[in-house]
Amino acid sequence: MTKPPASSGPASSQHSMMEELSEASVREPVPADQKTMALDKVFWSHFSPNLGPGGWVTGALLVSLGLDFKTGVLAVLLGNLIGALPVALAASIGPATGLTQMEASRRALGRLGVRPPAFLNWIYCVGWDAVNNVPAATALMALLMLAGVSLPFWFALAVLASVQMVASIYGHHVVQAVQKYLGGLLLVTFILMGVVFAVRGSAPIAAHHPVSLSTFLLATGILVSFNLSWASYSSDYTRYLPADTSPKKVVWLALAGLLSSAIPFQILGLISAGSVANPSPTAVIASLQQAMGPLGAVALAAIALSSITGNSFNDNTASYSLISAGLHVPRVAAAILTALLGYGLAVAGAGRYTALYTDYLLVTMYWIAPWIGIVLADWYCGTRQPRPVPPGWTYGATIFAVTSVLTILLFSESQLYTGPVARWLDGADIGSYVGFFVAGGWYVLGMRSRASS
Repeated sequence: MTKPPASSGPASSQHSMMEELSEASVREPVPADQKTMALDKVFWSHFSPNLGPGGWVTGALLVSLGLDFKTGVLAVLLGNLIGALPVALAASIGPATGLTQMEASRRALGRLGVRPPAFLNWIYCVGWDAVNNVPAATALMALLMLAGVSLPFWFALAVLASVQMVASIYGHHVVQAVQKYLGGLLLVTFILMGVVFAVRGSAPIAAHHPVSLSTFLLATGILVSFNLSWASYSSDYTRYLPADTSPKKVVWLALAGLLSSAIPFQILGLISAGSVANPSPTAVIASLQQAMGPLGAVALAAIALSSITGNSFNDNTASYSLISAGLHVPRVAAAILTALLGYGLAVAGAGRYTALYTDYLLVTMYWIAPWIGIVLADWYCGTRQPRPVPPGWTYGATIFAVTSVLTILLFSESQLYTGPVARWLDGADIGSYVGFFVAGGWYVLGMRSRASS
């Protein structure tokens, strides 16, 4: 009598849409027979989550910070390229290791050392849930009002959060399908919205005024953060690719997805800034609805649906990260907990969205920048072959902790705290750049020192 084959990886069957539920499915590499993902999904998984009002709000925010149109476009191009490149480079780690992004970083940080950034990433995902859902729920309420149906904010938010949670419960395969098919539909819709709004928008494109260096650096830092924030997700959605997939193709597809979604949306935000009362979800959505005229309902539906592409990612990655942080729970329980906390934060923080949005983007970079600097240094400056994972706290984990704390103390600029260097630079925030290069460079020096000893 023979035993039935046991499940040994993230999916019990390569044809099942439900990802394996156990915590082991997160901590172990994807088995070779399940690494069958199509390469085009790399583009969609990095493109679709950026389809939403967040980019539009960010573009409008640049004007309120003091940038004119030309300087704003320069900041958009520079900030997105700087922020997207590390994310694209991180995407190529997934096929070779078969691991989520957090679990892949245990090569450098150790099994114990990976727990702090994994826990921070879980908190981060909860915050992004709220950031994405506030404007989406506002759009859903406005859409239903056109049909004479009035919903309270908490109920509209609950509808969206429930759909997102179901996708994350199913896991990787359903999340990828959402990105590809819903993302394709949203792409067509947002192109239409962009054309109409660009024609009807009332931005002073030719206007020019002096912009201080500190203001430009602050705006660029926000834009860097917009894409760099995906660095802790990237391999989660490339690990099902065959191990021999070309790293260059993965990097270019990820980079194309990030830039082709973020840059156009943010520039349209700049164009529309003249007709937006303030960079808040309500003002941006009202201006979109008005500019679209008879197609206003289409715009509102697209904004509401866009939260599903972004937050199914957040909830799913958060479930991975909570397990990597050392919590011994099934993946589904972790996904449900994340969605519920994100819902509560969105309800509580809806009234101060702009402050939450800008502070959240900047503050979270103080741990993501040094962490991804170490991860990329370990992968691209060391051996890319599998090696034993250190069981405890490594030299890399110490670098991560020290660099994160020092950049917060010295460089951070927010409503809660401003470091001495940020004050000296008149509010300019360069902490993420310093954290990335100091942590990565320090790690490389340590690698070489240990190799020569």
